[in-house]
Amino acid sequence: MIAASTLALTACGGNEDKDKGNEGSGPTTDPSASVELPKLNGEEVQVAAVWTGPEQENFTKVLDEFEKRTGAKVTFVPAQDPIVNFLGTKIAGGSPPDVAMLPQVGALQQAVTRKWAKPVDAATQAQLDKNYSQGWKDIGAVDGTQYGVYFKAANKSLIWYNAQVFEDAGAEEPKTWKEFLSTAETISASGVPPVSIGGADGWTLTDWFENIYLSQAGPEKYDQLAQHEIKWTDPSVKNALTTLAELFGKKELIAGGQDGALQTEFPASVTQTFAEDPKAAMVFEGDFVSVNIAQTKAKIGTDAKVFPFPAVGSESPVVTGGDAAVALKDSKGAKALLTFLASTDAAKIWAGAGGFVSPNKSLDVAAYPNDVQRDIAKALIAAGDDFRFDMSDQAPQSFGGTPGKGEWKALQDFLKNPRDIAGTQQQLESDAAKAFKS
Repeated sequence: MIAASTLALTACGGNEDKDKGNEGSGPTTDPSASVELPKLNGEEVQVAAVWTGPEQENFTKVLDEFEKRTGAKVTFVPAQDPIVNFLGTKIAGGSPPDVAMLPQVGALQQAVTRKWAKPVDAATQAQLDKNYSQGWKDIGAVDGTQYGVYFKAANKSLIWYNAQVFEDAGAEEPKTWKEFLSTAETISASGVPPVSIGGADGWTLTDWFENIYLSQAGPEKYDQLAQHEIKWTDPSVKNALTTLAELFGKKELIAGGQDGALQTEFPASVTQTFAEDPKAAMVFEGDFVSVNIAQTKAKIGTDAKVFPFPAVGSESPVVTGGDAAVALKDSKGAKALLTFLASTDAAKIWAGAGGFVSPNKSLDVAAYPNDVQRDIAKALIAAGDDFRFDMSDQAPQSFGGTPGKGEWKALQDFLKNPRDIAGTQQQLESDAAKAFKS
């Protein structure tokens, strides 16, 4: 577990040379490049991902560099959630993309079970061994065989806040859940709703639950529940939902109340917190919140600040997420792209654009655009293998990653009626039992 102090805002020095590439003329000889790529003139590579907006734009910059370095032509294929269903349709039609960016561990495991995914080659494995901790390699492997390259990670244990609203209310950064609720009450009394929740996107609610559960129940129970080794009717789940209801059950603490939150999508939950006329003081989510803050006039580090998710138990939780690149074809282009994505050369392109954290331990943190993101990245790397991956992302996608179903739907229903803890547990257990059996 990472101590909260790792997110203290401290400056970082150092610099890295910019990639120059070789315009696709063959294997790179650029001394500033960390990885050698093959000549792929005439090769076409399709990459499927669910990213849209700024995330898609920033990933496209990475793909553009791969094109320059190899001569391949890369096409981004917009995918829909759940991505496993989208890929199934493509594969059934005989036109799978070369590479898919899978946002859940469960999706990666399904791709392997269905014999869609191809193991990484020696060049990609060499980059992984050089740049990744064992923990990040392990979650990209199935039964000891490496399939995934975790290119984009996320620290999903952060509370972002509007510094001016905090100052006006006389509020300070809380360190515990009790202090968090007290701070919310103080801000509410000042006339601003304290917490913005993007409840229209069910995945945000799973992240609320997971952070509370990890801090309160501990890592061992977290691992057991993630694998459905204990039931969702377990008393530890009741305790976590009871704690979450201390926020979800108080209309005055939520921007728009429960009904308003259920109609608010994640991007709007961020932008309304940092608008010129803010509709909330705080919004919970990962480091990628910075992408949405950039769509407002707020400046990260001054107008928009961040503190670790408050400790419910003895320590603040550290929950991570991530997107794994998986090859669906044995093509030269697919193999080379995975090798590139496992390198520091690819990671520093998106790092510089913001809204991104890499699990690549060899990446110089100077690549990140500001001190806040540098400290988030340092905290993630400092965790080594002592982190817990997003629980819903580890589950079968029908339970943990499908809009309107499973955990997403059950927690949306819970936000609507936080008093029904027993009913929520029963629904979660019923849905989980079906998903894990299949």
